[in-house]
Amino acid sequence: MSGCLLVVPVGLSTGARSVSLGLYHMADQRGLHVSYFVPVMQKASSMIRLAGSEAAMDAQRLQEYMRVDKLDDALEMIVTAYEEQTQSAEFVITLGLTVNALVPYAERVNASLAKALDAKVLLVATDTEDNHGLMNSQLEIAAEAYGGVSAGRVVGCVINKSGAPRDRHGDIRPDLSSATSTEAVSAHTLAKTMPVLQRHDFDLFGVIPWQHHLVSSRTCDIASLFDVDWISRGQADTRRVSHISIGTRTTANLKSVFTFGTLLVTAGDRDDILQAAALAEMSGIELAGVLLTGGYLPSETTMQLIKPALERGLPVLSTSMDTYACGTRIPRLYSLMADDDGVRYQAVLDHIAEHIDGKKLRNVFDARSERKLSPAAFRYNLIKVARTLNKRVVLPEGDESRTLAAAIACAQKGIAHCILLGDRTRIESLAEAQGLEIPEGVSVVDPVSIREQYVDPFVALRKHKGMNEVRARQLLEDNVVLGTMMLHQDHVDGLVSGAVHTTANTILPAMQLIKTRPGVSLVSSVFFMCLPDQVLVYGDCAVNPEPDAQELADIAIQSADSAKAFGIPPRVAMISYSTGSSGHGKNVDKVVEATRIAKEQRPDLVIDGPLQYDAAANAGVAASKAPDSPVAGKATVFVFPDLNTGNTTYKAVQRSANVISVGPLLQGLKKPVNDLSRGALVDDIIYTIALTAIQAAS
Repeated sequence: MSGCLLVVPVGLSTGARSVSLGLYHMADQRGLHVSYFVPVMQKASSMIRLAGSEAAMDAQRLQEYMRVDKLDDALEMIVTAYEEQTQSAEFVITLGLTVNALVPYAERVNASLAKALDAKVLLVATDTEDNHGLMNSQLEIAAEAYGGVSAGRVVGCVINKSGAPRDRHGDIRPDLSSATSTEAVSAHTLAKTMPVLQRHDFDLFGVIPWQHHLVSSRTCDIASLFDVDWISRGQADTRRVSHISIGTRTTANLKSVFTFGTLLVTAGDRDDILQAAALAEMSGIELAGVLLTGGYLPSETTMQLIKPALERGLPVLSTSMDTYACGTRIPRLYSLMADDDGVRYQAVLDHIAEHIDGKKLRNVFDARSERKLSPAAFRYNLIKVARTLNKRVVLPEGDESRTLAAAIACAQKGIAHCILLGDRTRIESLAEAQGLEIPEGVSVVDPVSIREQYVDPFVALRKHKGMNEVRARQLLEDNVVLGTMMLHQDHVDGLVSGAVHTTANTILPAMQLIKTRPGVSLVSSVFFMCLPDQVLVYGDCAVNPEPDAQELADIAIQSADSAKAFGIPPRVAMISYSTGSSGHGKNVDKVVEATRIAKEQRPDLVIDGPLQYDAAANAGVAASKAPDSPVAGKATVFVFPDLNTGNTTYKAVQRSANVISVGPLLQGLKKPVNDLSRGALVDDIIYTIALTAIQAAS
């Protein structure tokens, strides 16, 4: 049986489920063979499903066992499911039960589970403000169910929601302006004031501070609370509710509620308030939306007046419920996480993982674990390595909102020093409208102030193509060209663009000005495909339409080197529609020749082809189609014969399997320039900046 850590709540609303998933996420980031297991599903959750877990039973089934005093039978069923689901894992994070109306016997079941699974126990409690004596007693009493603190089964605790806003009764209430917040308590303070934490056999694994944005649902999630009609959906799928304000005052007295992320609830016949909200939107304040109550709809005149705000993305909803009823129900948004809210789900896990002591967690994982590069581990390694390099990355699209947010995040995480090209006033206004502050680790450079210094170097570089000063100045009006010249002159270490530009806009200046490395004949690209179990490399999916055999060999070598640079052991499959000698024709012959050239030029690499995709990826197929291949069934780098095949395959896998892809990463240039998808999310841009920083150091 795999080693097991049972995560158990101490009291109500502790967030034990989120903490357990955060622990799983942290372990997965570090490449440990860890599984996540749910013995009893008390509440359906997309977070649990995304962790790949299937509950052994639901709460109703457990209640049936308990009603006839058959807990042992229930435990047998749970252990069977545990063995089946976790047989390949070295360690398993298991979610304990929470006391509620349907499962009042949760503590008894948790104690029995700990014995049945031979699990270590980690307690999760909430910060009780200044009453650390009460918290100490709660932990000691909870540990008694497992033999007491000294018995060795309970390894320690996590303190969650530290510094959360509370009402006068001590309940967490993020929806109340009257609720008081305190600073998150430090681990050092707790260790001094709680005797249980002064023991050598009971560890504090982390203190997780309250973060308001992590309880901010999307505007579109309001529809799950009650019936609404969309007057204008706008950006409801991406905007989030940070604050809730009831608009009953005159517009002159409502100025303070028009802030970033505010959901304004007001009567549907208050056209003046709706018009004021539209004005706020047009001034750059992105409200979460306006909810109109009472079933009243805006007049046609008002709809015409607010049309520009609606076109900017302001969500406006209508409901037949009255304002008071809405005001009492909407605070439920703060405890709601929609099944499809992957962005918030990931942010919650990252926040928890960041505040858990990884060394203490590893000490619990006493079984040796084979390392693997899962998507989480890949992303974790990217950030970890980039932090050590202190590279400067220029972002020509500095006045684009996602790019700005990514640059600020990179500075906060220490990933890279980002240089934003754009008008300082516009960028600062954009940051303010998003509720962001530009930190010291982000530089804002006005292109007008530096453009002239690159004219002469540009002319010198392209003089053989007839370049002159007038033409150079015209081309340098394009911030991508300007950023590329900054890179050429070693004023920055890398460039990332493409959030609003085409791939050609990003790549062409690099190919003309940066050019290829010595001995490299072409520029190519790879995508890092984050499949559930591992990260694969696909190339070329963005640059070369019809590579010949030599070019295909170069792509294979470049892709293998990129894989190795980012921690993926390169086993290169040269993809074709046939495996081995089963097919003939010029397309197959090209792959055969490319494989020969690549092996000859780089005998140190493991390369084989031609291989069909299934033979390269699936061990069962490989055993019959290519039993002697060193790559078949375990390929990590897939090199496609042409752009049509590569681009189609990467998009099919990405969309059909809901797989995150990072890239395209450009290969072969003297200095790193990387392209973004125009639909890139902030996280996509962050990881591309990290990739670029690492490339700059290699």
